[in-house]
Amino acid sequence: MGLVTFTNTIIISFLLAIFLNHFFKNNRRDIKEKIRFNSLPKHYSYCFMLWMVIFEIAIFSSNIAPLLKLIYSLVIVISTIILIIFAYRKKFNAKKHFEKFGVAILGLTASIGIAITIIITLIIFFESVKFFELIKIQDFLFGISWNPQMAITSEQEVGKSAFGIIPVFLGTILITIIAMIVAIPIGIICAIYLAMYAKKNTRDILKPVIEILAGVPTVVYGYFAVIAIAPLFKDLLALLGVEISTESALTTGFVMGIMIIPFILSLTDDAITCVPQSLRDGALALGSTQSEMIKKVVIPSAMPSIIGAIILAISRAIGETMIVVMSAGLIAKLSFNPFDSVTTATAQIVTLLVGDQEFNSPKTLSAFALALVLFIFTFILNVIALMIIKNFKRKYS
Repeated sequence: MGLVTFTNTIIISFLLAIFLNHFFKNNRRDIKEKIRFNSLPKHYSYCFMLWMVIFEIAIFSSNIAPLLKLIYSLVIVISTIILIIFAYRKKFNAKKHFEKFGVAILGLTASIGIAITIIITLIIFFESVKFFELIKIQDFLFGISWNPQMAITSEQEVGKSAFGIIPVFLGTILITIIAMIVAIPIGIICAIYLAMYAKKNTRDILKPVIEILAGVPTVVYGYFAVIAIAPLFKDLLALLGVEISTESALTTGFVMGIMIIPFILSLTDDAITCVPQSLRDGALALGSTQSEMIKKVVIPSAMPSIIGAIILAISRAIGETMIVVMSAGLIAKLSFNPFDSVTTATAQIVTLLVGDQEFNSPKTLSAFALALVLFIFTFILNVIALMIIKNFKRKYS
């Protein structure tokens, strides 16, 4: 049955192609005078039939039931006939309909993304509500001790556990600050050099080499931090008489900053490149040196995009997990010392959801509460960034 259906579809498509070809060759005057095509129906018809043939080949090659193959083949034939009917209608604008179909597909895709985001947010919110039914919200937000490992099941006593979020977010903020101290200056300076000073050949070599760092898996950075950077910092600081933990916030933040440099560099380079050449030439014509032109014209003009790059980098640092797990540790300490071992919210979420856990236990639900606070914190950060960007645009527009 599949062979018959496939053969019939090929014959029908071939006959339709011959008919269309004969029609367009022998009736061009009628087409112009009567049908008045204002797009390329021939092109669309041929492309549609070609894809229908490809779909039929795929159906024939699959292992589905013969009845389903017959149904799919009939759908293909009917769709092709409907296309031909519409193609011969007067004043049929194939391009317009094709664009409407494309817009509908894009709208559907965007709606799916928004719907997934809303669903994730609602799941985190409702699971967090379950957690706050077991643990007081003030104890969670203002507690100074984090040790949720005792509350393994919902029947166990949760009083011995501690769910204070302050040590976890202190570690998150500390590592993020160290990473930004490393990434922001290096990324922006490298971008200025590549965009304003480097020759074309130098730029074509250096920028791809630096951006390779963005494609390195984070687990590789974790190994790099544990094997190379942590012993290096320990030996260097030992010469100064400073003691540093094997797993420290300094090591984690430094390696994370190296990982984030390509993000800031690439976005800042694009922002600087997009500054109009007329502004640069005007500043130079008024007697400014190149460095003065960069400081007073180029950087202020590109500042909104640079701030956006920095916010993106901060979000990337807050959400990083693997480097933290491998090089910073998993113990939450009420410390802002970069030489100590700390942990972050994302590392704790991974730890709490690893293994066979009861989904309604305080330990597991605390991961959703951490995710909710992290979501709100990131949202507030983005709102502040948008306000700053608008202020810069208003100031330099």
